[in-house]
Amino acid sequence: MRRSELSTPGSNEKMLAKAAGSDADLVFCDLEDSVAPAEKPAARGKIAHALINHDWRPATRAVRINDLETPYAYRDILDVVTGAREALDIVIVPKVKSARDVWWVDRLLTQIETDLGLTKRIGIEVLIEEVEAMIAAEEIAHASPRLEALIFGPGDYSASQGVRVAAIGAADGGYPGDLWHYARNKIAIAARSARIAAVDGPFADFGDPDGYRQQARLAHTLGFSGKWAIHPSQIAPANEEFRPTDEEIAQARKLVAAFDEAQARGLGAVAVDGTMVDIASVRLLRNTLDEAEALGL
Repeated sequence: MRRSELSTPGSNEKMLAKAAGSDADLVFCDLEDSVAPAEKPAARGKIAHALINHDWRPATRAVRINDLETPYAYRDILDVVTGAREALDIVIVPKVKSARDVWWVDRLLTQIETDLGLTKRIGIEVLIEEVEAMIAAEEIAHASPRLEALIFGPGDYSASQGVRVAAIGAADGGYPGDLWHYARNKIAIAARSARIAAVDGPFADFGDPDGYRQQARLAHTLGFSGKWAIHPSQIAPANEEFRPTDEEIAQARKLVAAFDEAQARGLGAVAVDGTMVDIASVRLLRNTLDEAEALGL
């Protein structure tokens, strides 16, 4: 599950320890934006130490490396994977521009895993936050069997396209409708076509929980599986939004059971409480039930 992905500065040992006990589905230890250039080499070791030595509650542990066009990315991958080994689940790659960026990370991980004798395959998530990546979203989504999620990065994407917003992840109130509808929709379609997850990126104003919930709701409606949390206060709203309610689960079970019974009687559709249920309806309902099963609800 990727309902909430918590960002934690890789240079801050206290925050890494706190993140290990959080309720986020995934925690990524950051080597990119939240770490000053002079601190990046030391942060790699701090992250590896934290991944191995802390008692992690979140099911998935990740590291966000630096942009592949910087001089840091190669050593980010090499040092953290070598240091953390099986304690690392995901490498998050920012600012990808093409499928070959994903291919490069895949090949490097393969070589490191082979050299270390690792039996666990490390996954990849990538950030779609450049206009080149938006154009190539479908090719990127299918670039590697390691790829597990596409993440929309509205901050850098705003800069790349020249979108005028007041804060990262926010929407200009003067724009008619959802400012991010096209970008999110394209990412969701690309991700679903590759059978991987789509995750919404950060919302910078953590003092505006209503704004965060609104953006999470818009992303969820389009098929996203979760959203980043840049502050621990955003974890609970994400976990709540990206899960079916008890009422939705009960209704889905009721309608699917009625349809199964109708099919057993040779019918292709059935009316339940004024709602027509057919095979297309059941396909939607099973998404809800699959989510509920994954969460143990």
